[in-house]
Formats: sequence, C-alpha cells, structure tokens
Amino acid sequence: MAITNWSQLLVDIQQHSVKQIARGISLVENEVPGYEQLLASLPVNHHTKIIGITGPPGAGKSTLVDALIGVIAGAGNKVGVLCVDPSSPFNLGAILGDRIRMSAWYNDPQVFIRSLATRGSLGGLHPKIIEITELMKAATFDYIIVETVGVGQSEIEIAGLADVTVVVLVPEAGDEVQTMKAGLMEIADIFVVNKADRPDADQFVKNLRLMLAPAFRGHTRDVPVVKTVASQKRGIGELFESISHLLLQHHDDVRKAWLLTERAYHLIQQKRMKDIRKDLLQQAILQHLKHNGFNLYRFVEGL
Repeated sequence: MAITNWSQLLVDIQQHSVKQIARGISLVENEVPGYEQLLASLPVNHHTKIIGITGPPGAGKSTLVDALIGVIAGAGNKVGVLCVDPSSPFNLGAILGDRIRMSAWYNDPQVFIRSLATRGSLGGLHPKIIEITELMKAATFDYIIVETVGVGQSEIEIAGLADVTVVVLVPEAGDEVQTMKAGLMEIADIFVVNKADRPDADQFVKNLRLMLAPAFRGHTRDVPVVKTVASQKRGIGELFESISHLLLQHHDDVRKAWLLTERAYHLIQQKRMKDIRKDLLQQAILQHLKHNGFNLYRFVEGL
C-alpha cells in the first residue's frame, strides 16, 4: 500500500480536488492508519451547513434531494451529497446507489455525490458519517446534504449531525405517523409532505399540523410543513427558503453545544468499543460453556 502524504491530501481537499475528496473519504471509511491525525488537523469551519434528509422508506427522499441539489447549485453554491444506502450482506457495500438517480449531476463541478453503506448501523447512517462529514467540510462546500437510509423509527441519529433536519413523509403515511415513535417526529426542524399532488394531501397536511401542535407546545416556533412534488420540482424553492431561514436562526450557542455533544458522545462511544470484537467474544463464551458454565453478567463485568 502506497504511503499517504496526509498533509498534501488535506491541502488538495481544501483546494476542492474531487479526486482527493473521494480518496480521503475512502481512507477514513477504511480506517487507514494516519486518518485520525488527518481529522485532528482539520480547520474549524463555521461556513458549511449540513442538511439532513430523513423519513420512512418510499417517501421519495432521493428524488427530493436531486431536486434540492438543483435549487442550491442553481444559486451558485457548491453542494456535497452523502447518500447512505443499506449494506450488501456480502461485502458491506452500498446496494442501492442513489447516485444513479442523481446522474444528471455527475459531471457538474458544483456537485459532489458519494454513496455510503450503513455497514450494519441501526441509526440509518454510516458508522463514520461524522468523520466523513467533517472531512468534506474542509473542502469549499457551501452545503452538505446527508440522506439517510429510511429505516423509519430508529434513524434519529441524524439530528445530532445536521444543522437542519428535514423529515419527509407522503400523504399515504397517515397510519405510519400515528404509530411513529415520538423520536422521529421530534427531531424534525421541517416536515416535507412529498407527492403532494396525490389525493388527500391537503387533509394529511392539516392532520399533521394538528398533531404537531401539542408535541411542540414547549417550542418557541412552529415547525414548518412544506408541500412538494419532487418529481416535478414543485415546492423545492419554498423548501430551501425554509431551510435557509432556519439556518439563520440556528446560530445560538445552546444548539451548537447540543450538536457537538451528540457528535462527541458518538465518537467516544465508537472509540471505547473499538477493541470489542464479536468473534472474540464468541470464542471466549464458548470456552466458558465448555469448562465451567456461563453467567452473562459475571462475564461482562470481567471484560
């Protein structure tokens, strides 16, 4: 394996070399020795904003992201997009490849799109998503869009990563919303009702707003509900206006501290668990079973 010149890599990323941004992501993703020093040397960046797009499967998140790229890049901004796909059970690679849906942007110098696999993460995100996002912030992106898998109730991790979290629903999701855990509902800074040209869309929006009223009673602001038809690029401009408005409001230190606390907690958890391997645990448990029985709690305490 060729020796990586980490200092030069960072310079190239800061100069927005697409090839080196992609290479840097792969090095971080695969934990190539030296990547932690690279991350520690990243400059502070208050300019790049992270937009999280999440919601249940089938809500049209990828089509929405594709349309949103058009609005943001059309305004002269550089956009980085991280599409987190389900993992292949065989090689842990991404199997959907959202870049296929966004192929129109493949050669656009304003847009960088990367698909990532969840690699078994239950939160709908890649286990190195924080590090990869921070690495991308070292480039000259104005916005980074992170689209999660869409596993539904468990993907609230995105709230700890994004400056603004957009939860995408469709009019037919009435029953899903009724049973959806409060967690996913509470992380939303903006709700999007996509495919709003379908029957009963207006009634769904009305019911959604009624549901939000008691849940957000303690909030100082209303949570916007934006109707879109992403396949026809309708409502996307209004969505970006809502996102931009919220980003201007989110400069307070309390929210910034909360976001950084969530990221720090995730990284510490990841670091502490680094040396815990399931195959070694299984071997140790098998030895216990063969010789002197097994007590789960004594075993865990002895680790």
